[in-house]
Amino acid sequence: MLRFSIQRSTRYFSTSIPRQQQHLTDVAIIGAGPAGLSLAAALKANPTTKSLSVGLIEGSSLDPVKNFSQSPPENFTNRVSSITAQSVDYLEHIGAWKFIDQARIEPFDNIVAYDGLSNSRIEFDNMEMGTMCENINLQSCLLQRIEELNDPTLKIWDSTKVTNIANDTDDAANGWPVIQLSNGDSVKTRLLVGADGFNSPVRKFAAIESRGWAYDRFGVVASLKLKYEDYRSIAWQRFLPTGPVALLPLPEKNATMVWSTTPELSKLLVGLPEDVFIALANCAFVLPQVDLNYYYTLAQNEEYDELLSDIKWRFENYTSKPTIDIEDFPIALESVIPQSRARFPLKLSHADSYVSNRVALVGDAAHTTHPLAGQGLNMGQGDVKSLVESLELAMKRGLDIGNLLALEPYWAQRWPENHVLLGVVDKLHKLYSIDWSPVVAVRSWGLDVVNSLPMLKDFMMKQVSGK
Repeated sequence: MLRFSIQRSTRYFSTSIPRQQQHLTDVAIIGAGPAGLSLAAALKANPTTKSLSVGLIEGSSLDPVKNFSQSPPENFTNRVSSITAQSVDYLEHIGAWKFIDQARIEPFDNIVAYDGLSNSRIEFDNMEMGTMCENINLQSCLLQRIEELNDPTLKIWDSTKVTNIANDTDDAANGWPVIQLSNGDSVKTRLLVGADGFNSPVRKFAAIESRGWAYDRFGVVASLKLKYEDYRSIAWQRFLPTGPVALLPLPEKNATMVWSTTPELSKLLVGLPEDVFIALANCAFVLPQVDLNYYYTLAQNEEYDELLSDIKWRFENYTSKPTIDIEDFPIALESVIPQSRARFPLKLSHADSYVSNRVALVGDAAHTTHPLAGQGLNMGQGDVKSLVESLELAMKRGLDIGNLLALEPYWAQRWPENHVLLGVVDKLHKLYSIDWSPVVAVRSWGLDVVNSLPMLKDFMMKQVSGK
């Protein structure tokens, strides 16, 4: 059982009114996703920052995370991320990676990306490309590391929502943030860290602007079963005009999908019968766009029998052509895990700053990106690493950890790095959303050229793997 202090907002019948408390912490973290848990573990694993009192506040229950290590679900969950070698190194450094459930992760050493309109492709082959891991598995390993550290100055409130954030004085430059909790308690903190996602209340409290735009696209995720196990450890991605579709490896016959597409088509995909969805998903990695458009129309009209019959014939006819090598495509999908399909809107956002007086932002609170590069979670881990290093340096210099002088090195390092990556991913998305023939020809030529230049490919692989 977990031994660190967890406070719950659950109320029990009582004849007396419980006394509300104000807690005082050096660092208060809002959000217990991968970034928030990683920050809490890293602060307590660091010899310099471990003396800081830390509060971690999460609106949802952490019971599923705590129970994961002892009784993981039979099937893989649909929230899966690609973790770079650099992120794994950091998780090892803070002592968390040893708790990961190794049976539920899948390293991959090859990425194949190809154009849905021209079939031009690029292949990356690197032993340290990345590791596919369920988000809850990562959260579990971080929570177990926190348990191992068993630090009494770390307090966790789960099932506890933030109802308000305000300064304890009218002078914002000198005041400390006070967080009001749904259980009636409050937390006064020297440094408030927002790891609370895209709609960050912490960012709004700090009056930090976030700029960006919606892509008018949704990501459809699903947990899948392959017809047979693929021993090639390949992450597949095909760029369609409506958005990229990716098939990412998990252990044995399991895989996870992220299909970026239009709002209308995403709604259709999550509501289709399972056999129809699998048939369309198989087509998305192989057949020409004109065939896909025809099948989308049949699916919208609920002409499922005709759709399945035609797909079977067309798929067999297409893959039997002498010019088509079936090894150039993913293993065929067999089934989708029931209730694993979900969709979410895709957007780009970047905060103007990651810090203000007594406030820092990490992860999605600071930036969101298109999933085509699989870098969202890794950007958050990079934020955590940099923030802890900045706080460590501030403490060694005798600075107040909530002061801008202590926080600005974090922002100065991470904002430019993240801005470059956000820009590259955004431009890739826009480039492959164009179906105008001259543009398709130029980008296909460029892809073929890059694929033929080992030195350039090695450089790009280092950017993807973080090494």
